[in-house]
Amino acid sequence: MYVRFVIHRNDQDSGRRQGLFQALSALDHAGMLRPHEQIVWDEIYEWFQKNLRKPRSFSRSSKPHAKKVALSWFRDSATDHIARMYALAQILEAHDVTVDVVRTQRPGYVV
Repeated sequence: MYVRFVIHRNDQDSGRRQGLFQALSALDHAGMLRPHEQIVWDEIYEWFQKNLRKPRSFSRSSKPHAKKVALSWFRDSATDHIARMYALAQILEAHDVTVDVVRTQRPGYVV
């Protein structure tokens, strides 16, 4: 099983529901995070930078100008990663941003 955390706003690049990193980055850049939220966001973001490998390829499309877009799905066994995503979801929900947790057996091309 795979898990994805999303909000109810579409990303203009992918056309899919926006993930938590983009949503929190927007709040951060707007200066809307409270001091304790900023600390949590910074710590978790840094943790993911160290503990989540970036994909080398983004698309298997044969189209010459396919967008290099990746959606973050976690295996349900990635409990440390998922726990931190729930912590980010709490920050967003404190700002009236609804977070949904989507689950699937078939997330698409897995890198």
